[in-house]
Amino acid sequence: MQNDIISKVVFKVNHAGGSGTCFYLKKHNLFITNFHVVKGFHEVSIEDTEKERFLAKVILINPVADLAFLATENDFTHLPELELNLERELTMGEQINVVGYPFGMPYTITDGTISAPKQLLEGKTFIQTDAAVNPGNSGGPMFDQSNKVIAVTVSKITDADNMGFGIPAIMLNEMLAHATAIDRSQFAVQCNSCNTLITTKTQYCSSCGNKIDDKLFNKNSLTDLAVFCEEAITNMGINPVLARVGYESWRFHRGSSEIRLFVYDRSYLFATSPINILPKQYLESLLRFLLSADIQPFVLGIHNNDIFVSYRVHLSDVFSDEGEKVKKNITDLAQKADDLDNYLNETFGCEFSQYAKEGNFQTGR
Repeated sequence: MQNDIISKVVFKVNHAGGSGTCFYLKKHNLFITNFHVVKGFHEVSIEDTEKERFLAKVILINPVADLAFLATENDFTHLPELELNLERELTMGEQINVVGYPFGMPYTITDGTISAPKQLLEGKTFIQTDAAVNPGNSGGPMFDQSNKVIAVTVSKITDADNMGFGIPAIMLNEMLAHATAIDRSQFAVQCNSCNTLITTKTQYCSSCGNKIDDKLFNKNSLTDLAVFCEEAITNMGINPVLARVGYESWRFHRGSSEIRLFVYDRSYLFATSPINILPKQYLESLLRFLLSADIQPFVLGIHNNDIFVSYRVHLSDVFSDEGEKVKKNITDLAQKADDLDNYLNETFGCEFSQYAKEGNFQTGR
């Protein structure tokens, strides 16, 4: 398997509900994923193996096929071309690879064999495999040994070991046949009966009268806390859609530093950043600084070998008269982290955190 090629076209999907996987088809300039991966979202972020994120619109869904198409304004035409396996019959015992981001982890490849090339489940045909398929793999590609896409990965049975499934490439190709008719500026639902692309909320297809679930056009709403946090993130100059990594959880870079925003123990809102790594020398003077530095309302701390700058507030304060002050403190943490990592590097020789974004800092002594 040519991992150097495959890794460039398989992306992680992030949004306020969790994460999944998608992959790029250069011929159509589209990203492919499962419908259930992006259900309820019209905008998501996609993330490459270098942790660069890009805004993507959900432009077409087919809930029955469990497929969705994403499009972005960024230019990805430099990426390699993937081919779909549309001609060769698959065989039981054939070696395959599943590629994706299981459990939101980094890019992962698992191998296995085809257990059943045409497994019938709920009236639809799937490719069944014994390759490890976990939450987060959904929407990613399955490859044969010729590096052709044989299926879109989807897990259909929970709590089942050594059992994963894929939507055959031929079913994806049937949906791709209508790609030229897509208006990429709009969200559309494909009628599973006549393939009409529907952009206006409705209960019935205007072409064939097929029943359409009008809830498919709805967007998931954010909690009041999420709205509050995303206002703070916006004030940092960051698009909050690109920062989402799950329910009431955000992770993004502001300058060199990685900022994490999340709820802890259903009681506290944390904003924190791993800024540097403890050095092997100048340790005494560094520890004195960490203990004495007055950077209120922020605090400095150490976990393992990482130095953190953090801000913690009780959730009750978020929606109190102190709310605007809390929001400003969250926004200011990003600048404080970006300043402190440079200071600790230059003054105490602390290397930048492994989570720091390369290219946005200069190496000190």
